Amino acid sequence: MVKVREKKSPAKDKSGAKKPAMITGMNKHENDKNDDKVYFMALGGLEHIGQNMYVYKYKGKYLVVDCGMGFLEEEIGAGDVQYCDTTWLEKRKKDVVGFVITHGHEDHIGALKYIWPKFRKPIYCTRFPAETLRQTFAGIEMDFNPKKDIVEFDHNGAVLKLDPFEVETFHVTHSIPEAQMLIIKTGAGKILHTGDWTFNDDIPIEAPTDFARLREIGSDPKLLACMSDSTSISRQEKQTTEAEVRETLTKIMKEAPGRVIVTGYSRSLARMKMFAQAAHDAGRVAAIKERSNPNPVPYVGLPEFREMGIKFGYINKDDVYLYNEIKDLPAEKQAIFLTGSQGEQFAMLTRLCRGHVKEMKLQPTDTVLFSAIIIPGRERDVSFLYNKLARMGIKTHTIFDTDHLHASGHAGRPEFERFYDLVHPQVSVPMHGDYINEMLNGKMAMERGGAKYMMVVHNGEMIALADGEAPYIAETIETGFVVMEGETERSANDQVYKNRKKIATNGAVFVTLPVDKRGFLKGVPEVSSAGIFETDDTGFMKRQIQIEITRAIDALSKSERKDRDNLIRAVQIAGNKVVRASLGADKKPQYSVHFVQK
Repeated sequence: MVKVREKKSPAKDKSGAKKPAMITGMNKHENDKNDDKVYFMALGGLEHIGQNMYVYKYKGKYLVVDCGMGFLEEEIGAGDVQYCDTTWLEKRKKDVVGFVITHGHEDHIGALKYIWPKFRKPIYCTRFPAETLRQTFAGIEMDFNPKKDIVEFDHNGAVLKLDPFEVETFHVTHSIPEAQMLIIKTGAGKILHTGDWTFNDDIPIEAPTDFARLREIGSDPKLLACMSDSTSISRQEKQTTEAEVRETLTKIMKEAPGRVIVTGYSRSLARMKMFAQAAHDAGRVAAIKERSNPNPVPYVGLPEFREMGIKFGYINKDDVYLYNEIKDLPAEKQAIFLTGSQGEQFAMLTRLCRGHVKEMKLQPTDTVLFSAIIIPGRERDVSFLYNKLARMGIKTHTIFDTDHLHASGHAGRPEFERFYDLVHPQVSVPMHGDYINEMLNGKMAMERGGAKYMMVVHNGEMIALADGEAPYIAETIETGFVVMEGETERSANDQVYKNRKKIATNGAVFVTLPVDKRGFLKGVPEVSSAGIFETDDTGFMKRQIQIEITRAIDALSKSERKDRDNLIRAVQIAGNKVVRASLGADKKPQYSVHFVQK
């Protein structure tokens, strides 16, 4: 039997199939301490990249795995960061036992600074994400106890007792140090939660994946389910290793006429180490480009990660200097690592391309290497960098024209084949990837890993799991995301964002109505706009809107005009009559109506 969740069904289709029940209060199983099933759901992280936040429920208690930021959707039109809406979980926060973190990337820990204060439950993680969180929380002056609220465990493996859960962790390779797979043990069975992973067996700064433990848990017939990262399963070629990246960097650095600038991910200490070794082998001195502003900032960036790498022994202090320490060396002796591979607005490479860095200017003799993939959604920003550098006459190397320039932190098809030769779950629940990649993951889990079922589900669909039984959707929970804009939280359905999107697409008309208390006009309506008639030099459209508004309001009865909603509706109908006649029937501007009492 194969069970695949594809699309949410309607309340009742022609065959009589019913839609999973929407939760309105506490369902029976939530308070049933004798329930012998374990439940899994995602608040974020399914059918998309980023915003990872997963919830396990057993015996009325909730375990949260990861709490990450998402990638802002352009159509929202504003905001600083995006993360999961936790309203549903907040109603159950007294039963949340804690947050367990798989690794320290922003899409797995970045939302904690916004979400953790709502729960104030212990955060369990290894030393690298723990230090990142301590510095982040201190930078925003968050009220927390670093010794009590963050509980560190050994990055080589640990067992966490979070009653009624027991969580065992073991090391797996990724593009950041100390990544962990989790074995979540309950009376209902064991679940393997992979986090982000790859089998890059040549990362010189730390040990390879703990294959012995992976094989042991993977062959356990009581392995109830595997929740696995799906990000790059469609990649067909064998994984590039960090050592191969080092060889590529060395070759380019030896041949480059001037400075070599490498941009990549700030948390990838293995890449920073390979960059340093390549520079040394090419007769150059490696450095990072520190911030222009020497004052402390409320976030953890490249300089802080360099210091953490030195502190934890992943790199040596003399492996990578600061740019300020090597800037007077001849250009052909300099190798500089900096941020900006995704075209982020305030990242160093973006600022260099815009000429906003006084102490360092790009030169035509520079060579710029993009040692990173393009994260989905960042294509336009990265394209700006490619084209700007080309116009400046600067030679670039990217993953599109240079082999072995980047080693991914996510497994491709060859690594997944190896994985499912080791891991044989009863149920496959693909996560962290777009829909097609989740489907490919689940299909391979069945064909190669022997899984009996795959559950390709949506955020908010809670899967019930029990040993030897078919999984099913126990309930469907309304999920969404929140955008933090300055100090204000807004949901994706916030009317402010709806209005912004409408204005951006269709423009806006602003109308001021001079009316008396009975709703009669006492003058000519004042009309202005954004994106409708700024270029209307003759004032024809503006004048026509004023005429149609006056006619529409004059046509209202005495009783109708007393209700201001009727006046607003009359303005909208009158304005649309003129706008659509001039600009097309599809034009639907946003209207803002203000009243002046006369």
